[in-house]
Amino acid sequence: MLNLIGTYECKIDAKGRLMLPQAFKKQLAPILQDGFVLKRAVFQKCLELYPIAEWNTLSAKVNMLNRFNKKNDEFIRRFNAGVKPVEVDSTGRILVSKDLGAFASLDKSIVVNAAFNILEIWDKDLYEKAIDEATVDFADLAEEVMGDSDIPDGLS
Repeated sequence: MLNLIGTYECKIDAKGRLMLPQAFKKQLAPILQDGFVLKRAVFQKCLELYPIAEWNTLSAKVNMLNRFNKKNDEFIRRFNAGVKPVEVDSTGRILVSKDLGAFASLDKSIVVNAAFNILEIWDKDLYEKAIDEATVDFADLAEEVMGDSDIPDGLS
């Protein structure tokens, strides 16, 4: 199971190329050549970069939905909107398409943030705003999500 760690500020050029931070290249080294999928996030104005194996696992779950259910069909369409396969080039860059870059308002200063098995790609200002807003009620959120957990590993 992939468990990425880190948050890094970097740049995206006018052509939409971003250099993956060295720390992520090291963490992804065993799977770098397999490729990735880049998509819009569901809840935030950022992008999600999935290693292909992680994408295949998620796709298998989504593919189990009944397409003859209207809500499922609409979800599948929206979930896959703008999805692009991407590769890391020989210099360690990925190309963000114009439509995905526009969705996430990517312009020069960006943040690449690990979210366990995927990477999030944010406009720097939007990332800082999201973190600042989350700080206000993070303690309540942490208690609600993890406080009454039945996880037997003693997580605290």
